[in-house]
Amino acid sequence: MAFVETEREDGIMIIRLNRPERMNALGSELRAALERAWEEFRETDDLHVAILTGTGRAFCAGGDLKEMVEQDGGEPGPPQSHLDDPFEQGWIHKPVIAAINGFAFGGGFGLAELADLRIASTSATFEMSGAKRWLLGSYQHGFVNGLPHAIATELAFSFRFTAERMYELGFLNRVTEPDDLMPTALEMAKHLLTLAPAARVNTVVMMREMRPHVSVELEELAARLHRHGSHEDLKESRRAFVEKRDPVFKGWNNPEDRFHTPTLERMRQERNAR
Repeated sequence: MAFVETEREDGIMIIRLNRPERMNALGSELRAALERAWEEFRETDDLHVAILTGTGRAFCAGGDLKEMVEQDGGEPGPPQSHLDDPFEQGWIHKPVIAAINGFAFGGGFGLAELADLRIASTSATFEMSGAKRWLLGSYQHGFVNGLPHAIATELAFSFRFTAERMYELGFLNRVTEPDDLMPTALEMAKHLLTLAPAARVNTVVMMREMRPHVSVELEELAARLHRHGSHEDLKESRRAFVEKRDPVFKGWNNPEDRFHTPTLERMRQERNAR
């Protein structure tokens, strides 16, 4: 069974995550297969629009925590993009439609977020899982999607959102019944094919450039906050998930650290003191 299945239809490439027994979690083999599919889409001249979707109950449940625990006891690397993935790196100047058929958690939410157009089934559920797996919640996703601050905060704290609510917030272009998801995605893709090739590509590039970006200073603060706390809690959250139990967190290696949380003000004072 292929972890990623692809279909071609009159200039449209359908890329389907196909690991339903693990909710299409982004394990190493699936990631590698997905990278190959994106590279094929990028390099093939007669493919102009991609539709990304999933098999089974999930669009994509994010990182494969079970694989991580089995390989290294849950030891996490730094949060970062997958550096060889042309979709994540923004190297594909062709429109991508996310057809979100089910759970879109963590990295799965991130895949949907990168798409130019987003359609979801009424059965889809969304969650940014960063606060459950790291020492800092996924602060940037509400911001880059233009969500109100209170909603961005709710998202960063790993609350779950229904498809209907994400549509009301402007994150989704369409919400459909499950059986109408792919027909709607194909209809949108066929509309894109009626446009002049240069108009299609140029609009993709322009609209992506207009997406908000977190400032360098805030990214520096985020990097510090990711390190502020007990590193053991990162592994504990992953082990507890795999073992289906409640996590037992330590909090801080040194209890005094909780009173010395990095802030922009402290960062600026340090720079000025140099």
